[in-house]
Amino acid sequence: MTSYDYNPFAYEPLGRKAPVTGSYTPAPEFGELQRLVDEVFEASAAGGTVAKLDLVMRAEIDDMAADLQEVIDLLPGGRYDRHRLCDQMNSIITAHGWGYLYGTVE
Repeated sequence: MTSYDYNPFAYEPLGRKAPVTGSYTPAPEFGELQRLVDEVFEASAAGGTVAKLDLVMRAEIDDMAADLQEVIDLLPGGRYDRHRLCDQMNSIITAHGWGYLYGTVE
């Protein structure tokens, strides 16, 4: 029987391991979703709500990373007040396990 060095149960979590401490550091894109939320609500003229289309367009303008674009793409269509939008985005981020890597929004 042939033995393999490959272990399918060994994996590296997303993020980079710090060389000295061995702990994981956030991605360079950490906090970009929070900046996106701040930008769209600062520019909002519709009584404190934004449409998903506004978020998609702003994310493309800001040239966000593919993972962050995926968070926006997974939002249900419609208009959002800030609280509802943050809840939806945080649910998506948490479901992917990206909270520590990219941060959550408030």
